[in-house]
Amino acid sequence: MNYFVTGGAGFIGSNLVDRLLADGHRVTAYDNLSTGQRPFLADASKNPRFALIEGDVLDLPLLKRAVAGHDFVFHLAANADVRFGTHHPDRDLQQNTVATFNVLEAMRVNGVKRIGFSSTGSVYGEPEVFPTPETAPFPIQTSLYAASKVAGEGLISAYAHGFGFQAFVFRFVSILGERYTHGHVFDFYAKLLADPHQIEVLGNGKQRKSYLYVQDCINAILTVIAKAGDAVNVVNLGADEYCQVDDSLGWICERLGLNPKCQYAGGARGWIGDSPFIFLDTTKLKSFGWRQTLSIREAVVRTLDYLRANPWVLESRKAA
Repeated sequence: MNYFVTGGAGFIGSNLVDRLLADGHRVTAYDNLSTGQRPFLADASKNPRFALIEGDVLDLPLLKRAVAGHDFVFHLAANADVRFGTHHPDRDLQQNTVATFNVLEAMRVNGVKRIGFSSTGSVYGEPEVFPTPETAPFPIQTSLYAASKVAGEGLISAYAHGFGFQAFVFRFVSILGERYTHGHVFDFYAKLLADPHQIEVLGNGKQRKSYLYVQDCINAILTVIAKAGDAVNVVNLGADEYCQVDDSLGWICERLGLNPKCQYAGGARGWIGDSPFIFLDTTKLKSFGWRQTLSIREAVVRTLDYLRANPWVLESRKAA
């Protein structure tokens, strides 16, 4: 098959690119390299079945030309700056919602009918049911990022019914692992490098979060597209467990041999729109035969080890 991956130089995207190539497919990564990293595609670039197109998902004419000739689109490109959404309110709209419309239009004019979309478990807001199933009602949205993803899901569903697409909507928890470039492990490690004796923790440290190792995430994505058969398939991607923020910080400090003093910002939320408890029901995902391989603790430690072994990742973020 010929796969097209927006955000293909990013954390999840580049791991997906490598897996698709290993499975014998042809793959085009489409990325503007604003947050994606060219080194993540170093191995892929040696493969004759791989191509990289430097382009923006907001450039519709280029996107239409690039999508031509592909069988399946994985739309992973998005604004990942979730925490600071209120600092630039139009960024989630443009890079998440409008960009998703552009991808769908590029597919429509080229007759490409299958799409996999990286949504988020944050669309559930602050639900009343845990673990939270795909059938949970959507609450009032508190995050601009989540709101933009809800809009993207709506567009995809409408295109599926209006133009005969088959869609796979993946509601992720936060993903951890190799090539990780942003999130709590990154932030804690950077803070501890700057000052190993004390660390600021957003919120009260009691926020309960679920995380998933990136290769488990890729396994889940590929399992669903191989086995799910509806026009629109909405599937939670998450772990069978959760941890407190303090737990994760403790594992990180233990690995680094540190015992810093914690200074808490206070409150149940780390920032505006941050859900204090995220735990998704993965019954549907497991019905397709998928199983988690790494625990959250193992995934946190593996992510930390990757960042320690690749200091250039932190430096590239500082440069940006």
